[in-house]
Amino acid sequence: MREAILLLNGFCPGLDLSVCSFPGGVLSHLEKLEAHARKLALKQEETQRQQENLVRLRARIQELRLQRDELQAKVNLQQVGVRIRCLSHTSGQALLKWKVENVKAMLQAFRLTGISGKLTKQGVCFCISTAYEGTYLDSYYLDLLIQQPVQIRHHSVPIFIPLEQIAKKYLQSDIRCFLTMLSDHLNAYAGRKYQADQLQDHYSAFLEGTLQRNSLYNLLFFNYDVETESKTFPFRAKLVYGDLTRSLPTEATITCQGKIRTSDWNERMCRSGHTNLSKMHVNLLP
Repeated sequence: MREAILLLNGFCPGLDLSVCSFPGGVLSHLEKLEAHARKLALKQEETQRQQENLVRLRARIQELRLQRDELQAKVNLQQVGVRIRCLSHTSGQALLKWKVENVKAMLQAFRLTGISGKLTKQGVCFCISTAYEGTYLDSYYLDLLIQQPVQIRHHSVPIFIPLEQIAKKYLQSDIRCFLTMLSDHLNAYAGRKYQADQLQDHYSAFLEGTLQRNSLYNLLFFNYDVETESKTFPFRAKLVYGDLTRSLPTEATITCQGKIRTSDWNERMCRSGHTNLSKMHVNLLP
């Protein structure tokens, strides 16, 4: 205010400011101007502060939006992972349920095929009964854990039966086929063993020495005599079972230690039924 009065006196020397034609006087008017100038300055400062705050807020909003997008992406990934785990769990449960139902149906269907079973707390226990030409032979047990993957818990299958190979090929994809193949192997083994035992027990009088065989009974050796009108000829037979799911030999090799006419040999072979073999070797030694 004082500077404003001095400025007026400099432009208007000798001017009596108290008598200037301003309502309320010059001093009052100058005070109003000064107050208005202060208000404008304060308003400008406030506007500048607001603009600066607005810039900071916009930057903060952009930063928060980026964080929100990152968090949303993480949440989406987690939700996808949860869905995948849920689907996997649901799919696994559905698969196990289907396998249990499939096993129940097989238990009914296999009753007439020598395969029986009962459900256990963790799976099913199968009993595979073997037979040969109406004669019931041994039974074998197989305890399965119905889970993912299906596992063999206990079994009484002989070690020389290719259980591991059969399981690797069929157990996880087709339990029915797995049991059928295993039953074929066990029945063929039991049939071969039964025939060898019958030959040894009931026809030992015709054999020279004991019957030689391996544990799988797919390779047999034995000596026997063939009598003609005037002479007895010693023979040695070798039977090979090339198909482990069959109880009949696929190849036979018969060796004679003496001389015999071809016509007599053919006649005796036809009478004995040897020509039913799929492959036969005959060695007539002098």
